Amino acid sequence: MNLRFFSASALAGILLASCSSANKTSNDLATQLPIETEINLTNISDDKAPVIINPGRFTEETITYRLPRVIPGTYSVSDFGKYVDDFKALDYKGNPLPVTKVGDNSWNITNAKQLDKITYLVNDTFDTEINGGIGKESPFSPSGTNIEPNNYVLNLHGFIGYFDSLKNNQYKLNVNAPTAFVRTSALQNVNSKTSEDGKNTITSYVANRYFDITDNPMMYGNLDVEEFEVGDIKIVLSVYSPNKIHTAASLKETVFKMMQAQKKFLGDINATPRYDIYLYLSEGKEDSPKGYGALEHHTSTVVVLPESMGEAQMAESMIDVVSHEFFHIVTPLSVHSEDVHYFDFDKPTFSKHLWMYEGVTEYFATLFQVNQGLVEKSDFYNKIMSKIAGSKRLNDAMSFTIMSENVLKAPYKDQYLNVYQKGALIGMCIDILMREESEGNRGILSLMKELSNKYGKDKPFEDDKLIDEIVSMTYPSLQAFFDTHVIGDTPINYNTFFEKVGLELGQVKTEANYLMLNGAPMVTGDPVKGTIFFTESVLQNTFWVEQGVKAKDVIKSVNGTPLTFDNANQVLGEIFNLKPGMDIEVKLRRNNKDFLIKTKTTPVFVNVDGLVEKANATDAQKALRKAWLKV
Repeated sequence: MNLRFFSASALAGILLASCSSANKTSNDLATQLPIETEINLTNISDDKAPVIINPGRFTEETITYRLPRVIPGTYSVSDFGKYVDDFKALDYKGNPLPVTKVGDNSWNITNAKQLDKITYLVNDTFDTEINGGIGKESPFSPSGTNIEPNNYVLNLHGFIGYFDSLKNNQYKLNVNAPTAFVRTSALQNVNSKTSEDGKNTITSYVANRYFDITDNPMMYGNLDVEEFEVGDIKIVLSVYSPNKIHTAASLKETVFKMMQAQKKFLGDINATPRYDIYLYLSEGKEDSPKGYGALEHHTSTVVVLPESMGEAQMAESMIDVVSHEFFHIVTPLSVHSEDVHYFDFDKPTFSKHLWMYEGVTEYFATLFQVNQGLVEKSDFYNKIMSKIAGSKRLNDAMSFTIMSENVLKAPYKDQYLNVYQKGALIGMCIDILMREESEGNRGILSLMKELSNKYGKDKPFEDDKLIDEIVSMTYPSLQAFFDTHVIGDTPINYNTFFEKVGLELGQVKTEANYLMLNGAPMVTGDPVKGTIFFTESVLQNTFWVEQGVKAKDVIKSVNGTPLTFDNANQVLGEIFNLKPGMDIEVKLRRNNKDFLIKTKTTPVFVNVDGLVEKANATDAQKALRKAWLKV
């Protein structure tokens, strides 16, 4: 999973799987028929979609039906049962059976031998999000659901639940929707039937087990879809832009070049024959999704980004976000622990190795861009420095394995962001160590290939043995690194690793964003006063200094729109998307007095601590750097 505020490419860092193998018991079902389900998009009332579950005949008196509390790929509580209303269990005569709700996500049904079907209504999560699901016990936007006249984001784990012992049963899903809707899904389509009046069409899909329900999102509605080939992979790009600002056609070339480079970077790691990208663009309204980023699946990703992004920012964000999700085909989708493979949707346990699942994935998403010539070396160095700065803003002296294993608990859950900062840097350090030990011939990508060949998507590793296996497959120096910096809580001295590849810290003049510095926003907020204001870092930004801005100046409005906590993503996004030569009007307050900045933007350059190549680097250092970056 990958999440960023305001822009997937920069703001506030990244926040913040996978099947169950529960065995089927012989006395649950008299037959092994598919569990038949239906989602009706033709009968929506108050943003609620009717759902019908027909599980077949039970032979037990009491059964439990659940919707997920936690879903694969996320490391927070979602409680999808909270979004279910009017839950009913009906017998074969249509009479209600006794139902007791247990917690937020489970329903006990008695007299289950008489159960014919379950019916309920599903509310969408987009309308009820708390801060986009960021740091709250509500679904992260790309894992959520949307039910509105022009668009339906069908993350099926929000609509379809499971019976504990039947998660390996086949599912048949019927989606009843207006015929005019465009519909995209990687699930196998087995049949379509249109009503006599031609207005509605029922499309039938098959999923081999409940995991495949959760692993295959859909999108229905007024969509824009492009299909194209990248090597031997069919890419299906589905875009919903409510105001038609962006299209699948406008993003096609960016996605094509990115995924072409990713395939070349991965080499002979097996990929999927089809990959779906579902992009929902948020208008930034009060009831719009606010948790920007993406959620990975085996063969797809759901992405939520602000529609207000300019063309260049949208392209950059798609590269950052979607490349991260696609690299999840390596880990955890091909290399994962038993916690991931036998995922418990209600009471999950977590692996110790988020440094690998999210960290190495984020490292690949950063490294491949310079490796394949999509960015300059200086851009790559700047991203590394940004991640170091981001990691220092979190608890840099915390065991990564302990944090990972306890990621739902305080104080560890508040440090989850670090998987995308320090986690990626851990991947970088391992990469450099392996390059050094092997005279440039092996790195962390080759290690992941070896692990993928050893395990693969159907064979999990034992969590407690992974590091020992990695060391036995590589070099003793990695054991010391893991013991000290991953299992242990000693902060990493990155200069030691930069020295190996002939890099050093120095002053770098770089073009800056109008809202960001070193990967962090130049603004912060006071939730008690309800104000958002500039931080000390604004004094390093030449544009704002020229306008007379000072630290602690409160931002009252941007281009005439009052700035509040509720609309901060949208309004501050306008500042983030500024380019030189654009008109800007910002009202500020200082010492209880308001003043107005109304001007055209000028280029911003700042001198920051950055990575530079040593003038006196040795031939060995240069060779190791070249082996590391391939440039």
